[in-house]
Amino acid sequence: MDKQANFKQLFVFVLIPLIPLVIFWIIPLIISVWLSLTNWDYISPTYEYVGLDNYLNLINNDAFLDALNNTLLFTVATVIPTIVLGFVFAVMLNQLRKTKGFLQGLMFAPWITPMVGMSIVWSWMFNPSVGPINQVLGLFGLPEPNWLSDSSTAIWAVIIVTVWKGVGWAMLFFSDALTKIPKGLFEAADVEGAGLGQRIRMILIPLVSPMTLFLFIILTLDALQAYDQISILTQGGPSGSTRTLLYLYYEMTFQQFNIGAGTAVTVLILIISAFLAFLSMILSKKFVFY
Repeated sequence: MDKQANFKQLFVFVLIPLIPLVIFWIIPLIISVWLSLTNWDYISPTYEYVGLDNYLNLINNDAFLDALNNTLLFTVATVIPTIVLGFVFAVMLNQLRKTKGFLQGLMFAPWITPMVGMSIVWSWMFNPSVGPINQVLGLFGLPEPNWLSDSSTAIWAVIIVTVWKGVGWAMLFFSDALTKIPKGLFEAADVEGAGLGQRIRMILIPLVSPMTLFLFIILTLDALQAYDQISILTQGGPSGSTRTLLYLYYEMTFQQFNIGAGTAVTVLILIISAFLAFLSMILSKKFVFY
């Protein structure tokens, strides 16, 4: 009876929850790896196994290497500012009382706004002729770039939109982490005469490091999967300057109908994501203090 009861508990609490994981993650992953080893064109009923040729061709493909560089730049340039600004705003708003909730809700609003609609608004704001951004720059005599049609500024326009959307989300998590810091630490800092900079360096940053790690992992994975804002704002251009790995997958799969190569790109994205997550966990053992 005990073995039967244990089996029922195992079935209810372990095997049943694993069913969605197997159906929606493990099986699609296996199929994706299998497709990446073929030359299927999405239309023909037949295909051939090409082994690792798709991966080897990607390594020698300039479009893939450019997309990889763009992805790394986009990830670094969105994750770090989002975390830093989210922390700064959380510290600032934590000093308020009456307007704290209102300002937090105002800053969090972009996160719950659909990226597609928000990108359409930003495409108007970046318009070199009628957009308010260039009009403000013109008032101060600053250069008025063609944000979305210039290969030197297009990627930064996409980065600005992504950071603007994510800062409020990071700020809420940091605000929650700050409220859990024992007040006695701040009282001891007052007794020692510690300034704001010393409090931030010696108390706030170490004690919110677990939240920083969490945000770093989530924002990094989100950056690697960025698509909507790129599709609306630049469509991967101009001249591929905003083409990331995920957008390259879209072009290879649904425009060039090269399913094998496109799926190989997604497998590489998964490998990069897993490596970064693993690296973050290793670093957390050295730099997380709380």
